[in-house]
Amino acid sequence: MYLPERAWPEIGEYVADESLAVVPLGSTEQHGPHLPEGTDHMIAEALAREATDRTGYLCTPPVQIGVSSHHRQFHGTMWVEPQVFRDFVESFSRNLTYHGIDRIVYVNAHGGNVAHLREVGRRLHDDNTAYAIEWMWNESIPGLIEEVFETPGPHGGPKETAMIMHIAENLVREDRLEDARDGGAVFDYDAERVHGATTFYDSIENSQNGVFGDQTDATPEIGEQLFEAASDQLVALLEWLDDQPLESLMPDPHVEPQPGRGRGQSFDRTQSQR
Repeated sequence: MYLPERAWPEIGEYVADESLAVVPLGSTEQHGPHLPEGTDHMIAEALAREATDRTGYLCTPPVQIGVSSHHRQFHGTMWVEPQVFRDFVESFSRNLTYHGIDRIVYVNAHGGNVAHLREVGRRLHDDNTAYAIEWMWNESIPGLIEEVFETPGPHGGPKETAMIMHIAENLVREDRLEDARDGGAVFDYDAERVHGATTFYDSIENSQNGVFGDQTDATPEIGEQLFEAASDQLVALLEWLDDQPLESLMPDPHVEPQPGRGRGQSFDRTQSQR
């Protein structure tokens, strides 16, 4: 059920029986010379729509701009400050709970959003408002990604290229795949660390064209394989979450001040001093 396409009585009927919502989130940022800037939010929305079409759960409109200032040296990248992003997501999440939603899955396709979505989920969890969790598509199928790609790359690499080839092949500049590979980098997490310190902040410091991996390994067929496998994982997550009793998802009560002692038991200070 896609919320923007439904009238309010239909949403009312949904929350009378269900309390789960799926929120796709991504970014609008550079993805190299070969992919559209909407790559992340396009992937997130496609997966969220597929999973909710299969299960009947509620899917909200996508959040298309995220925490992306580390790509700001490339034309067209848009971003919001982290606190603005967190507050925005928390605000509309609380709006969903007003309408009867008590569990939310953030279907995320942008690494820069991860920590902030986790923080929003913690806030909603700590005050017993809702159980909200972040789900990243590529982290749900790491074995498959390693199997089909020799150098997948964390950004703009063959895994995202293959996904867009499957979702919107006409938006992939296939004549630039070699340029993307040759002008980018094979990402090494230790390459820019000095004596244990991470010394880089922006993607351009690691890759002159902003992308990593071998994009020429991508094909629409691999993209379809990745999409179907990730969709299966998301469907399984949604069904698992819907089956959980809400009380099991909420935080436990505060611990006993002195575990093992009953609340009514008096404290004998003289005993403690012996």
